[in-house]
Amino acid sequence: QVHVVESGGGLVQAGGSLRLSCAASGSIFSINVMGWYRQAPGKQRELVARITIGGTTIYADSVVGRFAISRSNAKNTVYLQMNSLKPEDTAVYYCYARIVTSARPLDYWGQGTQVTVSS
Repeated sequence: QVHVVESGGGLVQAGGSLRLSCAASGSIFSINVMGWYRQAPGKQRELVARITIGGTTIYADSVVGRFAISRSNAKNTVYLQMNSLKPEDTAVYYCYARIVTSARPLDYWGQGTQVTVSS
């Protein structure tokens, strides 16, 4: 059984920083892609950032220059360093991972972690 668990959310003032972590565990051969999505009430879920096993990254335009995604392949962990946070960043952040097991690649999601940025 594969599990994906986020941590690091919380309350921060505008201009502050948070670092999110997401660790995958279980029977894992490789993790092709890891990333972060977010969803605020009344809004669609949106991609924040993603990173491939080779280190290629994609960012939403709204976070370029403020957020940085990284991963440790050895630890099956992805990080999201969030700087210069804005109230509009407030959302539930979900970790995503496309994981190759002994069967076939499958998509996994974390339970979500709340990020609240006060004005």
